[in-house]
Amino acid sequence: MNATRRTLLAGLAATAAAPALQAQPAPLIRRPIPSSGEMIPIIGLGSARRYEEAKTEADMAPLRDTFRRFHELGGTVVDSAPSYGNAEAIMGTIMSELGIRRDLFVCTKVGVDNIEQGRAQIEASFKALRTEKIDLLAGHNWRDITNELAYRRELKAAGRIRYVGATTSFDRQYEAFEAMMRRETLDSIQIDYALDNRNAAERIIPLAKDRGMAVFINLPFGRGSVFRATEGKPLPSWAAEIDATSWAQIMLKYLVSHPAVTCAVPGMAQARYVDDNLNAARGRLPDAALRRRMEQFFDAL
Repeated sequence: MNATRRTLLAGLAATAAAPALQAQPAPLIRRPIPSSGEMIPIIGLGSARRYEEAKTEADMAPLRDTFRRFHELGGTVVDSAPSYGNAEAIMGTIMSELGIRRDLFVCTKVGVDNIEQGRAQIEASFKALRTEKIDLLAGHNWRDITNELAYRRELKAAGRIRYVGATTSFDRQYEAFEAMMRRETLDSIQIDYALDNRNAAERIIPLAKDRGMAVFINLPFGRGSVFRATEGKPLPSWAAEIDATSWAQIMLKYLVSHPAVTCAVPGMAQARYVDDNLNAARGRLPDAALRRRMEQFFDAL
């Protein structure tokens, strides 16, 4: 994570009064998955990067603390993928050690060239995650989409997965992704969206709403670009209007204030980032007018 954010969080922690730290936080805002009505918190936990190659206890300790804090604060949605190195296995180990699997909404992906590879990768994910049921299984490419979706629907009918989705994080795939969304019935999509990367809001996210699909957001900090753009800058005065006390909360509150967005999934590998990011799921969210001001503010940076 960006050094500016680390410095800011350290300062906030050092100056906060003890009673405030011990105060019970407000419940997390939740949104429904349209296909079922199930309510989930609007901020989840992503496992890319820091979880990919954790090997030693020194590597594992902060990740374990992150999951513990996430669970303590009411977080449920955790997201991984076979392409994230050993992240699935590390998540599976931590969930097992902490005994919290039943309280979590576990998402992962499958990204292969054909159905035979897909079957093998899915079974490997069940094993790595140490679970008999995956809450959301999303396809990360669509080279054999008809057969892959048919198989995932079989797994759903058998009770091994609960929701079927699809995901992308590249504009060059949007056209094919949109076409797939129009012809297929899905429970959810996952798409890249950030204050400085708003292309998905033009067609993809509105289409998901029209098609009754939950919308999960990846790369909510724009691969770090929004932190670089705000480095060294004070929070704008309007941050107080949405109860935001950090740049991360501003960025996340913008995303989850979109009426079609179900859950944003920032990567979190330290407990202090959990405290910061989950506060974006509390308090006031921007209305349409403030969302436009936020866009104009970032466009001017």
